[in-house]
Amino acid sequence: MFFARAAARPMDIKSTNIAGVAVIKPSRHFDSRGHFVETYNERAFQAAGISACFVQDNLSFSLKRGTIRGLHFQLPPSSQAKLVRVVRGSIFDVAVDLRARSPTYGRWVGQHLTAAEGEQMFIPAGLAHGFCTLEPNTEIAYKVDAYYAPECDSGLIWNDPILGINWPVAPEDVVLSERDGGLGRFSQFDSPFQ
Repeated sequence: MFFARAAARPMDIKSTNIAGVAVIKPSRHFDSRGHFVETYNERAFQAAGISACFVQDNLSFSLKRGTIRGLHFQLPPSSQAKLVRVVRGSIFDVAVDLRARSPTYGRWVGQHLTAAEGEQMFIPAGLAHGFCTLEPNTEIAYKVDAYYAPECDSGLIWNDPILGINWPVAPEDVVLSERDGGLGRFSQFDSPFQ
């Protein structure tokens, strides 16, 4: 009975102001033991126009609040779509449109994702992705539809003035890797995403 109820309506999928980026809220089904949730359902995603075929799962753990990871993406031919969710803690998740012919090229969308509520964000290929942890000991799980390809790995600096992302952390409190601190600027980016 517990699982039969879960199959009725597995998730609510809403679009954002950037084409292809979606916020997903899986349904949780509670009983005396706790809850059950489908975090991914191919039929529900396809019905919402999301056709990514995921090939790899990744897990990211950040010790400190204010950790920013990103803005990352893989270049063609290994560009990736991502499905991001929080396993523990909370984040401000960001996607930046890098598709050259998109009407929202250079614009970003942000969404709070929490383990407590179970929200997810789908980010199609051709967008940069980054997040800021809002709590210590935050853990992120995400699916990608292309394997990691180090020769295609790229990114943009988190605080690029043209992008103007409103991160929920003071610049002096940001925790960055050396690599992320040295990523390039949007003004120098020549998009390969058509």
